[in-house]
Amino acid sequence: MARAPAPLRCKSRLARGGLGPRRAATVQSRLLAHTQLVLDQAAAQQGARSRLALAGAGARCGRRLLAGATHPELVLQGGGGLGLRMQRQFALGFAQGYRAIVLVGSDLPRLAAADLQQAFAALQREPLVLGPADDGGYWLIGLQRPAAALFAGIDWGGPHVLAQTLAQARRLALPFSLLDHQADLDRACDLVPWR
Repeated sequence: MARAPAPLRCKSRLARGGLGPRRAATVQSRLLAHTQLVLDQAAAQQGARSRLALAGAGARCGRRLLAGATHPELVLQGGGGLGLRMQRQFALGFAQGYRAIVLVGSDLPRLAAADLQQAFAALQREPLVLGPADDGGYWLIGLQRPAAALFAGIDWGGPHVLAQTLAQARRLALPFSLLDHQADLDRACDLVPWR
């Protein structure tokens, strides 16, 4: 899942943190290219399909972004909050017959194909897998089956997203597996290791 790498359409916290809209869009563009490369590698290794769920632009922009991808498939995220947009991607995939779906953001400089392999392996044991993020959210979520209620009552963008999601999973009696922590890139200080 990604926002289009265009000034004022992506990485608003990064832009406000001193980079400005143009440089923040450049960072988003590079992160998206990295994510696409990793998804292509993982798809080839797993025999899986990858797609770009795009927000902040239309299909024409999405096709341009996918021009170099090995497995180009594009869907638009649609409107609503993050939870609704993720729920929509899971519903679409399960309606198309997929047995396991993993969503990952496009702001993970350390993302590797092995991370996605671990997520799919975890989904063979548990119906839910999450990759905890250092900011209290998660960088990856995977499901074996639809679980729309999992996305209800979550304070998206706050420091308790992971904890609230795990509490919701327990209420739904949905066993889960956790991957290793990763740091996503949202603020100017998150760029320090990558300069």
